[in-house]
Amino acid sequence: PYTRDKDDGTMNRAAGNISILDRPLGRTGGSRTSSSGDHSVSLSSFAYLYSEMVQYHQNRVDSISELERRLESTGYGVGLRVLELLAFRAREYKRETRLMNVLQFISINVWKSLFGKAADSLERSIDHADEFMIVDYEPITSTFVSVPSDFGGLSVDAYLSGIICGILEG
Repeated sequence: PYTRDKDDGTMNRAAGNISILDRPLGRTGGSRTSSSGDHSVSLSSFAYLYSEMVQYHQNRVDSISELERRLESTGYGVGLRVLELLAFRAREYKRETRLMNVLQFISINVWKSLFGKAADSLERSIDHADEFMIVDYEPITSTFVSVPSDFGGLSVDAYLSGIICGILEG
């Protein structure tokens, strides 16, 4: 599958046989990308890594609130990086400062980037005018994690609140 270059005499691979070292770092086509061309991680890989992260933090805490705080702080770093990545991809250099626009960006763009779909809704609290809720009826973060009976009040979705906090403070 090698051919000799006429100009300098070096050996090159034939046109269809590109070495793995010569391929671009990003995925380009093939069965590993979704139909829209976005890069995605398999659901089983995400579920495994997420459950391992929850177990890692669970083994190092004494209370439910501390576990939720650790999950939230882990998500915070992810939120900062997701915001940076999405801003870089969109090539937007201005920062949105209006609350509703930022929340819509999170519930649509960030959710699509992270979970492949927009959040189900963005709702304003009835009790407090300055409270908003991003609603996802089937969050992927709680789908594959079983909570032990002694951790009954645990919300493993604290990770998502950390991501949102990181984006809002970024």
